[in-house]
Amino acid sequence: MATDVVMPQMGESIAEGTIVRWIKKVGDAIDRDEPLFEISTDKVDAEIPSPASGVIAEIRAKEGETVPVNSVVAVISAAGEKPKPAAEPTAPAKVQEPSPQPAAAAKLAASATPQPTSTEDALRERSSPLVRKIAKEHNVDISQIRGTGLGGRVTKDDILAYVGSASAPTTGGGASSASAPTTAAGASPRQVPPSQAPVPPKPTFGAGDVTEKMSAMRKKIAEHMVLSRRTSAHVHSVFEVNFARLAQIRDQRKSEFERAGAKLTYMSFITKAVVDALREVPIVNASVDGDNVIYHKEINVGVAVALEWGLIVPVIKHADEKNLVGLSRAIIDLAGRARSKQLKPDEVGGGTFTITNPGVFGALFGTPIINQPQVAILGVGNVEKRPVVIDDAIAIRPMTYLTLGYDHRVIDGAVADHFMSHIKKQLENWDPNAL
Repeated sequence: MATDVVMPQMGESIAEGTIVRWIKKVGDAIDRDEPLFEISTDKVDAEIPSPASGVIAEIRAKEGETVPVNSVVAVISAAGEKPKPAAEPTAPAKVQEPSPQPAAAAKLAASATPQPTSTEDALRERSSPLVRKIAKEHNVDISQIRGTGLGGRVTKDDILAYVGSASAPTTGGGASSASAPTTAAGASPRQVPPSQAPVPPKPTFGAGDVTEKMSAMRKKIAEHMVLSRRTSAHVHSVFEVNFARLAQIRDQRKSEFERAGAKLTYMSFITKAVVDALREVPIVNASVDGDNVIYHKEINVGVAVALEWGLIVPVIKHADEKNLVGLSRAIIDLAGRARSKQLKPDEVGGGTFTITNPGVFGALFGTPIINQPQVAILGVGNVEKRPVVIDDAIAIRPMTYLTLGYDHRVIDGAVADHFMSHIKKQLENWDPNAL
């Protein structure tokens, strides 16, 4: 008996997924739970296992194609079973009746299609939860957007283009709302259709240039980063931290941690210091929802992991309930499974604060973009020995720069610096008995 393979729903708010790669081809044998294809969603990249054993009889979605959840993307036939050809449509009984005119046919089709019972239902039919969330954050009426998706569905590209057109600079010199251009009906610039959004200049091409499509993950990263810059008022503060104390403790205790199945890295210390600082300054562990600030009770820290094909941020849930050993184990486990595409959807969602580590590649520091809907992100620079002044003498110490990117809509500079001072003090004066 044939088995349909459907696009799984990888998380509550996920409405669609992109086929990144088919691991098996038509005619290949496959075992139950053997990896069949890779997908990319708004939350995670993952390998999808086969729901049954047999032979791949049909593949209905191409690589790079984005399809709604629960859509049939492949068919698996039992071993030795021949796939059945698709049934031909049955001819109508009364062939002598003339075909209805186009207008009448459209009216008939409309009457035969179940209609949404409310405006909210209509919007849900033509947009995903993510699109509705973006629209809510920017006070956009989805019904004003012309969707380019299947059946007029409003896609992420549509809503982002619409938001971009609203945030584009206007001409006329004045900055006040009175001088902003309006339509004949008095509509605000937010109602400018996507087709009128500024178009970036085209690049020039030279001999030997190669053009490739962005991967599904790269496109989603781009969309998320552009949205974040349009949403938050980004400000960055940089603190220099002396890691001499941590280096000494790490050398003394790393073998002990390895015996416990953990790895004592600088990131372990930094994550613990961040968790303690989030308790001390709870506004940094918050999110913005319109005009409301949500203070999260849970402390869920995302740690960015660089992959060969992009970047992903698995989340350490309830990080405040873990000691240094527990945090070390969690970081190693999540990073390893991120690189092998074994993360679950709930392991990349629900973060309340993010740490990114460009220093692992040698960067002194960076100015990271906030991971929406969070209000802050910490960037970790390279730890390197530098000459510093200690007690009026020049000494060589392992030093690093920590950069806090924060949303100035809700976090002021004094609050951000208080948060960073707490981290700096803990890292430079670490109590070895508090491991």
